[in-house]
Amino acid sequence: MNTNSNVYTIVYASVMVIIVAFLLAFVSSALKATQDANVANDKRGQILAALNLRDVKNVEEIYHQTIIADPIINVKGEVVKEKGGFEVDSKLITAKNDQDKQLPLYVAKVNNDTIYVVPLYGRGLWGGIYGYLALKKDFRTVYGANYGHESETAGLGARIVEKEIQEQFINKIAFSDSTFAQVSLGMSKKVEHPESQVDAITGATLTSNGMDEMFKTSLAPYKNYFIANHK
Repeated sequence: MNTNSNVYTIVYASVMVIIVAFLLAFVSSALKATQDANVANDKRGQILAALNLRDVKNVEEIYHQTIIADPIINVKGEVVKEKGGFEVDSKLITAKNDQDKQLPLYVAKVNNDTIYVVPLYGRGLWGGIYGYLALKKDFRTVYGANYGHESETAGLGARIVEKEIQEQFINKIAFSDSTFAQVSLGMSKKVEHPESQVDAITGATLTSNGMDEMFKTSLAPYKNYFIANHK
């Protein structure tokens, strides 16, 4: 074949594309198990951080020692599965229709106290915000929190990942009263209810508003479970 011909160029380029595509697919497949394990471990670390167990070395080991159950519940407050909450896809947690929602609940034992962790999902200024909120056994008092974001502004909205911000939520009241009728936890530029609100982040009004809304939309679906199990 004439190496200077257009046919040779097209055939050569096509073969190279196929080889590179095959190699990329092979590498992706070979690394998938490791990638999935890293994602799962990062999730475990976020849940532990909400329990004020930060920067632990053996994340998977500490997680399994700390989390004693991960049931899946529905908006009626019923336990639909005794375990498997860790594997629930975020799309099912945030489903628009209540009947489609699958709500994971992480039950932890920390210093002989039972703590409950719920996932949080919302929208900030530029993209998704998320996290985990740990509640004491009254289901109202915040034990700890951990937040993350996809693309908030560095030095402003992105500060929600800072330990200093997250620790301000400890001991705040998540629901206005024991009827769990209204989510009271939030961020505000003008704190009128210090028992349940923290100061909004200066210069990050939309991210702070997103956090405020995230608490409401993420905690409200759990209220029937909290009502039924409140002591």
